Amino acid sequence: MKKIVLLIFIGIGMLSCSKNDDKQERNPFLTDPAVNLNLNLNLPEYNSLKFPGNYIITSQGIKGIVVYCISENQYLAFDLTDPNHVPSSCSRMELTGVIASCPCTNDDNEYFITSGQHTTEPGSKYPMQQYNAQLSGNTVIVSN
Repeated sequence: MKKIVLLIFIGIGMLSCSKNDDKQERNPFLTDPAVNLNLNLNLPEYNSLKFPGNYIITSQGIKGIVVYCISENQYLAFDLTDPNHVPSSCSRMELTGVIASCPCTNDDNEYFITSGQHTTEPGSKYPMQQYNAQLSGNTVIVSN
């Protein structure tokens, strides 16, 4: 009888655990487009990514992707669609320095491209959709 009770408690414990406990809630506005970019830093159009604080914009993703150089070997990549509403004709964000802002009427959403977080409401707004970005040799690989 003790073994049955023990098995029931173990079963309940395993069912109450979730693989997604540490993950943020899925953004209902955005999809996950297939992204696979290889940015060769030896090419002139990507050369600026060798220097911290610089970024480039690509046409992949939902509304484009900004790839930001943090250091000589560390990069970030975020989608340029505003994550807090359904993608539309005006939801491609514009960059001013390290701030991405949505140009839609009556929309004051702004995000840091250094973290993807909303500038004024980081806890209550969805962050920018992030992609994996890593340096391999002289190539920055951006994928999901």
